[in-house]
Amino acid sequence: MEVVAVTKFVRISPEKARHVARLLQGKNVADALGVVDLSPRKAAGLIGKTLRSAIANAENNHDLDKESLYVKEALVGAGPIMKRFRPKARGMAGRILKRTSNFRIVLSNEIK
Repeated sequence: MEVVAVTKFVRISPEKARHVARLLQGKNVADALGVVDLSPRKAAGLIGKTLRSAIANAENNHDLDKESLYVKEALVGAGPIMKRFRPKARGMAGRILKRTSNFRIVLSNEIK
């Protein structure tokens, strides 16, 4: 059985968050929690919240055992981009893109 948790509109660039998400794929839940707890990156804390939500969904909604779960997918997609402008020389403006991310974590208890 697969269990999904989604977090949307997180204020971090998807490129930065994908570094942490790649480390989680294929690991069991205990190892994945260890990775996000010990990683110094901002994305690790944000993805860790989504991972814990997926674990809670599996335990409470589907009565699955935490020890039998592994991370089947850890995806980071691009969310909406906030566009801001900063004044530049000679009356021009430079665009600043404030990127957001959408996290999707899929846990499974089936054999890999």
